Amino acid sequence: MTTLNETHDAQLRSWVASAHATGTDFPIQNLPLAVFRRRGSTEPLRGGVAIGDQIVDLAELAQARPFSGRAAEALAAGSQGTLNALMALGPAHWSALRLALSRALREGAYEQAVMQVCLVPQAQVEYALPARIGDYTDFYTSIYHATNVGRLFRPDNPLMPNYKWVPIGYHGRASSVVISGQNFARPCGQLKAPDAAAPVLGASRRLDIELELGVFIGQANALGEPVPMAEAEDHVFGICLLNDWSARDIQGWEYQPLGPFLSKNFATTISPWIVTLEALAPYRVAFERPAGDPAPLPYLDSAHNQSAGAFDIQLSVGLQTPRMRAQDARAEATICRTSYRHAYWTVAQMVTHHSVGGCNLQPGDLLGTGTLSGPTPDQAGALLELTTGGKHPIQLPGGEARTFLEDGDAVVLRGWCEKAGHARIGFGECRGQVLPARML
Repeated sequence: MTTLNETHDAQLRSWVASAHATGTDFPIQNLPLAVFRRRGSTEPLRGGVAIGDQIVDLAELAQARPFSGRAAEALAAGSQGTLNALMALGPAHWSALRLALSRALREGAYEQAVMQVCLVPQAQVEYALPARIGDYTDFYTSIYHATNVGRLFRPDNPLMPNYKWVPIGYHGRASSVVISGQNFARPCGQLKAPDAAAPVLGASRRLDIELELGVFIGQANALGEPVPMAEAEDHVFGICLLNDWSARDIQGWEYQPLGPFLSKNFATTISPWIVTLEALAPYRVAFERPAGDPAPLPYLDSAHNQSAGAFDIQLSVGLQTPRMRAQDARAEATICRTSYRHAYWTVAQMVTHHSVGGCNLQPGDLLGTGTLSGPTPDQAGALLELTTGGKHPIQLPGGEARTFLEDGDAVVLRGWCEKAGHARIGFGECRGQVLPARML
């Protein structure tokens, strides 16, 4: 459990001028982590921390040995080619590194001369996956998404009876998790029209997005030892943006009886920056359920989860068509705005339920929240919902329309937190573009 401390002070100022730019995602109160190297170089990958439009090169900084104790140990771990070693250390080390970096980046810090030579402009780098992802589990934490999708296929019984009792999830494909900016080919698989006698192999024609957050596991639990709710957040390193691309037509034919397979395993895009739970502390909100819904079973409940287990993370989805891009490389249409506060299950509940049977979570494991739709139609986090199963196309600027994604379309997810009395912090971007299918 993280609480407010000096690193959250909205009055803190950094000697990095861009950290104060209007609308920046990366003020000194954030300090998210990623893995990077200079674009086009053969430099080793290493960890970095965002400040304004710059990155603190942790490998370069580690050579200067500016910190001691836990902060020094965490810095050494974070300077490696993945963040797994840092994730494994646990919250005391994460917090020590955050505090040391915060103090060193503040106006007047005596470490400024050492830190300045460790800065790399974000515009000059390329990112890699922040961790070696051993396992990827996708949850289904939005009751609005579950109800909207269920209504399309089961109008009289849209929500399954287990939904309000158990955090639903399935194991996805870790090898096809890719970093923001890595484009992917339209997936192929078996398709079957309702009136067809047999399926055919073809490219998906109903390619969709899923607006999600990714939860990175930090310290592990031993095989057979469940993680209780009181300790669940101590096993969470941080949160990123996640787009779990979905081929709805492939999914419709293959998902019974074992769930999605080729419809989900071709690509899952995450943002490079991981925002720590400590950075998110000011934006916690109460975990609430509608009156009359069952209370979580005792193993999924705690006083802290009730009072502050949810996060008010604002989310948006931008869609850019080839025509938009030809006119303006930055042009896009916002097709969704919602918040993570609407989720039916919290981060702690996902971790606890995942481990209650004895599953051993490991540093770098990734949990997806599932599509994060809100209570109103414009807060739907998937095209399947936004278009009512493809029946009502989204109207875009310039006369274009979309039911599902077309070749050349790009999607960008964004996330941020803002609250009176606190600095605005953000997650950067999670971007991917659809390329033509590669048929056998």
